[in-house]
Amino acid sequence: MSRESQTVLNGKPVEPALPGKLPDSLRSELVAFRRDLHMHPELGHQEFRTTAAIKARLEKAGLRPRVLKTGTGLICDIGSWDGVRPMLALRADIDALPIPDAKTNVPYRSTVPDRAHACGHDVHTTTVLGAGLVLAKLHGQGLLPRPVRLLFQPAEEVLPGGASDAIASGVLDGVGQMIAVHCDPRVDAGRIGLRPGPITSACDRLEITLSGAGGHTARPHLTTDLVTAAARMAVDLPALLARRMDTRSGLAVTWGKIASGHACNVIPMTAELAGTVRCLDLNAWHEAPDLIHAAIDELATLHRAKSAINYVRGVPPVVNDPVVTELLRDAMAARRGVHAVEDTEQSLGGEDFSWYLEQVPGAMARLGVRTPGDTVKRDLHRGDFDVDESAIAVGVELFTAAALLDGRRARPVG
Repeated sequence: MSRESQTVLNGKPVEPALPGKLPDSLRSELVAFRRDLHMHPELGHQEFRTTAAIKARLEKAGLRPRVLKTGTGLICDIGSWDGVRPMLALRADIDALPIPDAKTNVPYRSTVPDRAHACGHDVHTTTVLGAGLVLAKLHGQGLLPRPVRLLFQPAEEVLPGGASDAIASGVLDGVGQMIAVHCDPRVDAGRIGLRPGPITSACDRLEITLSGAGGHTARPHLTTDLVTAAARMAVDLPALLARRMDTRSGLAVTWGKIASGHACNVIPMTAELAGTVRCLDLNAWHEAPDLIHAAIDELATLHRAKSAINYVRGVPPVVNDPVVTELLRDAMAARRGVHAVEDTEQSLGGEDFSWYLEQVPGAMARLGVRTPGDTVKRDLHRGDFDVDESAIAVGVELFTAAALLDGRRARPVG
């Protein structure tokens, strides 16, 4: 159908009804698949069982997945790239977190000590897998208008993220656009959140070692009092940066570890601090390392301590392309209606999906996983995190509709 022959409503062409409804049998299978992943979480670069499970299911559908050079993760093309029209890629991250699963009332609790899918990557993986199975069937029926690449990426939780390795291995060859979802426990299942422009923040790792002459707590004036120095560094560094960086940049240093000393009457010779540096603005992110190094040196000198700094670059902000964001909006509206889309705010969370968007336009949607009416807060990166599993079908519907709409719109007019 050409654009000239489409019905127009509110100034926008009305798309024909989309095929690819999720069968009930596949819906149940995907829930079971997600639960299996949840019971067997694997950390970044260790996702061998997860990779094998995805690969086996895609091969069962007649597809030809290819494991990435890193040994975990894989890509799978549905249809053959013609070398002319670039493909749309659907990305999922597959790794878990090194924290214990605190849930006690579900049959799919993690069976691996101190490992849990506490960020929803099992859901991300299952939605892309489900979309791939639906799109493969449509391709077999001649209903998929352009090829699609599935990308199951390892090690998202490991700075600077497995996306860099995936890009180096060629996953973007032939790709023109990329889309993804991330679970959001603040959004009801059945809905997604969208935002054009920055939707996450940059995230780096900061480690500081302070050193100096220790001694007796009875004579702190003869020592470098590193416990006090570490305490002041923890408090004063964020405060100092707030006066040296435009507050609109959203630069924030948050500590996750402070360690020093072994005895109550001994001033130690070393102290360690570790935390994250988060930033909403891309330009400020580029300036942050030099600024933070200078501030740390000043504060350490004030307390007569020497400082050793390990500043590990993480990820830039995810910046959603407006055109691809609109594609996701239209895709969700086509499946569930315009009421199923809500605006969302930029978060201070980091996501290595940003590295792909440095290369190709794309967008990430927040996938609602909160049971409507539920008042219990289940935030990400907590051992009690869980999802309303109806969100899996929503993610599949979103991905398949986006692939179909994108393919139709990529056709020449006429």
